[in-house]
This record gives sequence, structure tokens and C-alpha cells, in this order.
Amino acid sequence: MSPLRTRSAERPALAPVVCRWDLDKTYLRSDFDSFRQLLRTAFERAEDKVDVPGVAELIKAIKKAAARHGRPALVYFISASPPQIGKAIRDKLALDGIAYDGIVFKDQLAHLKRGKLRNLREHVGFKLVELLRGRLDAPAEARELLFGDDWESDSLIYSLYADVLARRLDVDRLLPILRRIGVDARLVDQVVALAGKAAGPDAVDRIFINLERRTPTATFRLFGPRVVPTFNYFQTAVALGVDGHLDVEDVAAVGRTLVERSGYTARRLENSLGDLVRRGVVSVAAAAGMGAALRAAGVLSAGAPARSRWRRMRDAFRRLRRRKKTRPAPVPLAGGALDYEAILDRLRSPGREASAEGRPA
Repeated sequence: MSPLRTRSAERPALAPVVCRWDLDKTYLRSDFDSFRQLLRTAFERAEDKVDVPGVAELIKAIKKAAARHGRPALVYFISASPPQIGKAIRDKLALDGIAYDGIVFKDQLAHLKRGKLRNLREHVGFKLVELLRGRLDAPAEARELLFGDDWESDSLIYSLYADVLARRLDVDRLLPILRRIGVDARLVDQVVALAGKAAGPDAVDRIFINLERRTPTATFRLFGPRVVPTFNYFQTAVALGVDGHLDVEDVAAVGRTLVERSGYTARRLENSLGDLVRRGVVSVAAAAGMGAALRAAGVLSAGAPARSRWRRMRDAFRRLRRRKKTRPAPVPLAGGALDYEAILDRLRSPGREASAEGRPA
């Protein structure tokens, strides 16, 4: 079996793939550092909005690869931004040539009317409800790929969703987590009701986190290997290629777009591939196979690292990580769910980039 398809045999043949995307900081470059920036974003026209480099090409590549193999691919967006900006968002997606199957916005006005000001910034409950609703509407056998960013709590939200679907997180353990986060009581009730209906087989293959804030990758170690933080969408494409969701030509298309439109160089792409090897996201064998194919496609420079160099890079990184290690790696709790208490402790500790409450998505 090709090293680029090591996981494909684990999934049902031709099972539909559902891609769920966050919008701001994941698809769109958006600034929310001040209230003025938030207002400016709300009134931007479609042509003023800027997509994250490579993201549009990646979505198209996923669709093309799925069609090539006779596999349905569905794309959905979930945004905690208000529906009042919906037209500009839809127009932007149309300008980018993105075909999608659904988009959901958060009704912020309803929270204002009820005086629930805190709910304007608390997105965990909202997104969990929409994710679970979406799962109930999806084909039962569908596999899922989830895409978010490090600006808010996407790694937490998506992991909770994945563990609920796989029955690794039952209601008795889910409720204290939602209450600790501060999810609105109405949304807690909805999450619990939907979880009972949506729970079934393990459906989430990967969770990709765009490191828009350049959060240290070690921050995500508690989430396990299912969560893959990436510095650019070439890295995301490589991981999807190794998992069998993209062919080499699709990965090459994303890399080529970054070079031609976003100022990337072949060396930078090579370094991105090496970073995946160092972090153990991609094996040495898979990186060597992918790298050779990408060099043949003209995306990476000729004479790039041989397999022995990939291995030395990986081993050096592992030694460095062992020296810096101050505590043992987290062990999943009984039933295979993540240790969410430890995750929340880490997210809420002083100086951490992530927040369990989140920001506009």
C-alpha cells in the first residue's frame, strides 16, 4: 500500500465526506482586536474581504478529489458572526468560486433582545448545537473533516463534538464541562437533546486548526493526534493527502497557488513539509513519497531532503521535546475521551493564547 494512503482502508469505500468550516480566521482574514475593527468588518463588501492564502484552492481540491473518486463531498460553514453580514459572505464565496452546501450564522440580535450579553462572545454552545444538527442531516455513513483556527475555541468545540458522536463522552460527563465553560442553560439543554440523537459511530477523521495567531503547537498536545495545527494550508493539504482525501496533484495545486499568489517559495513549502515530519504529523516514509511527487510536479525544488535527512530532523526534534518535557503526556480517560478538565485548566491558565469562551467566528 502506498504510504500516501495509509489511512484510506480504515474508512468505508466511497463514504461521503463532510467538511465543516469556521469562517473568520479560518477562511477569511478578519480583525477583531478592537470594536472599531469589528464594525469595519461588519460593513465590508464582498470584494473587500480577504481569504486566508490557499484556503479557497484547498476547498476546491477536496471537491475535485472526491469527484475524481466518485465520492460525495459536502461543504458547510458555521459562523458566530451575525446573519446581517450573510450577503457579503455569500457574495465573497461566490467571487472565490466556492460551492458549498450550507452556511449558518449566529443570531446575535436575539441575545441582545433577551439581555444575554455574555452569549455574544460565548460560542461553544452555539457551535455544538449547529454541529449536532448538521450531523443529524448528514448521511449516516459520512466521514467528517473539521476546520477551525486558534483565535477561539475551535479545537475544544470540535473535540467535544467528535467525542459525543463516538459515544466517548456521555451526558454525565458532558454536562459539567459545558457548565464550567459557561454555556447558556438553554443551549445546554439543546446540546444534551441533540447529542442523544446524533451519537453513533466515530465519524470525525481529523480536526485542522489554522494557526492564525501562531499559537505554539505544544498547546494542542492535550487534544491528541486527531487535532492537527497547521501554519498554512499547504500543510493541511499534505496531511489530507497522507490521509487519502487528496491526490498528489491536489496537494500540488494548493502549493502552487501559495507560490503564485501569496509570495511563498519552494523552500518555504519544503520547510512546511519538514515541520510536519518533526511534529510527527507525517511519517518519514510518507514525507519522502509526497516530497518526491511534489518535486516531480515542480512545486518543491529539486535536490530537496532525502529520507535520511527527514529521519534526522524528526529524531532531533523528539530529543529536544524530551529535554523540554516537564510532565508526562496526558492519558485518555476511561472510554477513550480526552481529559477535558486538564484541557480547560490549560486554556484558562494565565498567558495562554486560547480561550474557552472564544471570539467572533
